[in-house]
Amino acid sequence: MRNLREVSAALRRRNRRQYTLLVLCIFVSVLLITAYVCMMRSPTVLTILPEGGDSRKQVMMIFALAVVGCGVFTAYASSLFFRYKSREAGILMALGASRKQIRGLLFRELAAVAVGSCVAGAISGAPLAWCIWQLFRLFLVDTQEMVLSFDPKAYLFTAAFALYTILALFLMGTKLVRRTDIMDVVNEQRKSEPIRDVKPWFGPLGIGFLFAGGLGGYLVPRLYEALFSAYPPAWLSIFYLPLIIGLYMVLLHTVIRGWRSGKNRYRHIISRSMMKFQGRQTVNSMLVLTVLIAGAYFAAFYTPTMSAGSTYRVDQRPVDYAFRYCEDQNMLTKDEIEAMASKDSVTITDWKDAETAVLAHDGNQQITDDSGKYHYEYRKLLGEGNYISESNFNKMTGQSVQIQPGKLAVVLSKEAANGDSKPSDTLLLTNMTTRKTLSVSFQEYLRDDMLAYSNFITYYVLDDADYKTITDGLVRSWRETIVFFDVKDVMQTYDFAKGLYNSIVDHFSPEQEYEDAYDRVEKIAAEEAGETYWGDETSLVKVSYRDRGSALFKMHWKYAPQFRVLDRNDLIATYAVFLMLFIFISIVCFAAVLVISHTRCLTIALNNRQIYDDLRHLGAAPNYLYCSIRGQISAVFGVPGLIGTLLTCICYVMILYLNDNQITQSEISSLVVCLCIVLGISAGIWGFYRFTLRKVCGMLNVKTAGKELSRQ
Repeated sequence: MRNLREVSAALRRRNRRQYTLLVLCIFVSVLLITAYVCMMRSPTVLTILPEGGDSRKQVMMIFALAVVGCGVFTAYASSLFFRYKSREAGILMALGASRKQIRGLLFRELAAVAVGSCVAGAISGAPLAWCIWQLFRLFLVDTQEMVLSFDPKAYLFTAAFALYTILALFLMGTKLVRRTDIMDVVNEQRKSEPIRDVKPWFGPLGIGFLFAGGLGGYLVPRLYEALFSAYPPAWLSIFYLPLIIGLYMVLLHTVIRGWRSGKNRYRHIISRSMMKFQGRQTVNSMLVLTVLIAGAYFAAFYTPTMSAGSTYRVDQRPVDYAFRYCEDQNMLTKDEIEAMASKDSVTITDWKDAETAVLAHDGNQQITDDSGKYHYEYRKLLGEGNYISESNFNKMTGQSVQIQPGKLAVVLSKEAANGDSKPSDTLLLTNMTTRKTLSVSFQEYLRDDMLAYSNFITYYVLDDADYKTITDGLVRSWRETIVFFDVKDVMQTYDFAKGLYNSIVDHFSPEQEYEDAYDRVEKIAAEEAGETYWGDETSLVKVSYRDRGSALFKMHWKYAPQFRVLDRNDLIATYAVFLMLFIFISIVCFAAVLVISHTRCLTIALNNRQIYDDLRHLGAAPNYLYCSIRGQISAVFGVPGLIGTLLTCICYVMILYLNDNQITQSEISSLVVCLCIVLGISAGIWGFYRFTLRKVCGMLNVKTAGKELSRQ
């Protein structure tokens, strides 16, 4: 070797495992972030996820967790690389290389490694996302909405993450070059990172912080809104901080002390001491893994919560077919629908129809200023509601309710909690044609899933005489008809349901092409006040008859029919983009978990090779060495997996309960599916843990097999 460059190349070849590990870690991190952000910013996804909706917020939250996890993982891989790189730098310094020469060689290598890995990951990210999405379309569901498109601006997120990675590498490289003590540089890789002992109460206190952070982060914003009549600012998320602190404390206690007491705490003293002397790396890795597992499970739980809950509600409907329409529409008649049914060999039973009225009601409107504070102002024409007479309600539902004169009842679903839809002391109803008014007060809640199927459409029941009085003179455009009927062998009537659905949509005029949040009373009130109605300027969602088969149309069109066989069979197709997006996110997060945990376990083998050789020379049995390795590997996989899974399950149950202070049957069914998912994913992680354990044992020449263990 004639020059420093050849010496450096020889050292590189000798330590190629470290270069391979760094390249792989950077490549995988950038690959996962790119795939995630390409999907997150895809027009296909953004069209389905409403602006400011909970689904989009959840996607962003999990993305933040993924960025933090991959960022910490990349920094950890870089620090590990430089621990071994310091030995090369020390050798070059001993050979007389100047700091400038070492800097030049190092920075050229870092540029090639960092830029090459980032570019390769960025280029591969979009094809990976596209391939996974196409597999979804091939094996799960394929609809017109599932055609995937990408936004080039998504690569701005990738560029930012790649820039962070490159800067972190060069900053660490600069720190290495600035060191002057040759022996200190050479022995860098031998240095341990022990952490101080903690008190026995440290772990239990951390568990307390976990619960305090979860409850505080969830409840404090609601308390703020109740006290100050203002929307909670983003900085209140700081109350989640105790959760992270508590998580770190629990992991620290696990690594240093463990949770065994008495004599049992000394059973694994060797493996625990190894972990303790690499405490910072171990705890940081576990923290990242726990956060990623929690995010992955949150994404994985979204699908069963939506699909299992929706399936349960569809199956529990008391009526097979239901739809409604304005009476000024040229809608299909009963005879025409029966003719369509006869053509498809479908037998209609128990046909029921009834008139309802759309009336205005008064109330207090929320007025919000630019600072987020809000107050309420009285409006005579606050919004619209759907009203039905008690006789028609009894006819349609089979119930026997009695509404007193001057009273009204609010119709809720069977699972809904009381209170949210209760009117104030008195309610002033207005006939929008004659402007006649009627004052009524609340009597009771009634339950029916067919009339309470939308967050934006609430039905109220009036006394027959009151209904007749207030609707006298109401024009047909403010009157509606609801139709319920059953059929024989409902799950065999898909073709009839599809044809009827399309025919109903075709019979609606273009004036009815608006979403369920559109309020005609609110629009008239705004125009009379000389203002522009928000629904004419911007919409939460856009519905179009041309997209009648899309999820947006079926979920948000104001007059969307409810056909059991159609909703049941097309459930996956209707929510395809929602479901596939969160499955994709879960896959990305769990892939990051497996890569990070596998990398951490390999570093255990690299760092502790000499220790295991010494133990072998001291006469340690293969069984003992195997158990020692297994103890460390199982801690890397098991502790984050257990904590992340428990945290997610507890938080998920808490969110479902605090949403309406109850857990409904549909939510219970979705929780059962979530439990099955946890068991399945846990089995997959266990299988990967066994693979990694065999890999590490092979690297350390500990080849004890299970059969040999049983004989010892």
